[in-house]
Amino acid sequence: MIVTVTMNPSVDISYPLGKLVINDVNRVENVSKTAGGKGLNVSRVAKQLGSNVLATGIIGGTLGEFIQEQLDTQKIRHDFYQTTKESRNCIAILHEGNQTEVLEDGPILSDQEETDFLLHFSSMLMDDQISVISISGSLPRGLSQDCYVKMIELANEKNILVILDTSGEPFRRVLETTNIRPTVIKPNISELSALEDKALDGDWNELKAVLEGQRYRDIEWIIVSMGSEGAFAKHHDKYYHVEVPGITAISPVGSGDATVAGIATALEARSTDEDLLKMAMTTGVLNTLEERTGYINCENYDFYYEKIKITQI
Repeated sequence: MIVTVTMNPSVDISYPLGKLVINDVNRVENVSKTAGGKGLNVSRVAKQLGSNVLATGIIGGTLGEFIQEQLDTQKIRHDFYQTTKESRNCIAILHEGNQTEVLEDGPILSDQEETDFLLHFSSMLMDDQISVISISGSLPRGLSQDCYVKMIELANEKNILVILDTSGEPFRRVLETTNIRPTVIKPNISELSALEDKALDGDWNELKAVLEGQRYRDIEWIIVSMGSEGAFAKHHDKYYHVEVPGITAISPVGSGDATVAGIATALEARSTDEDLLKMAMTTGVLNTLEERTGYINCENYDFYYEKIKITQI
């Protein structure tokens, strides 16, 4: 079973407009509202790939109820920690070929709520069917920057594989805590540059030197996403360059989450290096070909899978 963690989920609202008129009324006919958050995107794609998925995190209020109803409709099982505080909305205004976003911060949680969630999470891990945990996105306000460290420590104690897809200080704390290790991290070039405090341009030798640094030691898989340039990956002492086919993307939003879903599914299946990387990149590519975030057309899977090229460096 794959457990997906979304600590700050949202209701994603899309407003398509022919033209956005500033300082005036804009009327919208076709509004879409979906359960949002990086981990929930992972849930949907992993479910489409045929995985047994369980979603967790922290939700609350009427928006939290809506998120759970959406997951029920999609037949995605869930076991969230419930807070009395309202979850958030995230609004995307689509206009003139552009996307303007208005993102709420979400609830401010307390130390006690963090403690209670970690107890909830720990009790979930008693299920011996769980083989992979995917932790995605940001932490809500009020939780400690070490929250992901504590979650990974609990998973490590159960020998459960962990994929971490986050950035900023929570990411740094995990990498600099020597007694816990995620199985996979998936930074993009800009996130890796921010972590290293220097501009990285995707040069293979430079990336090799960075990933051999102390903070990345004992992380089994490091997959650096490079957009249309594919990915640069390290598995133990092996390095790979992954090339993806040229496509006309409809929407790149959520492609990183789809990639994580591919990684999680491949890890659960104990796939080879090549199969894991090809599945990860295929699901990421398929997501870019869809208007909806966190969806893929599985009918096109084999076609694009065969177009992914893996080169050991």
